[in-house]
Amino acid sequence: MLRFVLERAEDVSGNSGTGAVAEGVIFGDGRVAMRWRRPPRTTQLYECIDDVTQLHGHEGRSRVVLLDSLDDASPS
Repeated sequence: MLRFVLERAEDVSGNSGTGAVAEGVIFGDGRVAMRWRRPPRTTQLYECIDDVTQLHGHEGRSRVVLLDSLDDASPS
């Protein structure tokens, strides 16, 4: 399992702000759980991290930043 934050350089929607706007985990099977840091602090599930980037990347204005190294990931 790998921890990550969604880091936003520019808030195109005007809802989430900038900086580390969400945090999440990538499970051993590749599925993802992500929780927003601002109210209403919803939690979403995704099939893969590419889905997170596609939906929330805002054309490169946001990026996924891993907090753990791949070496630290526990096997599934």
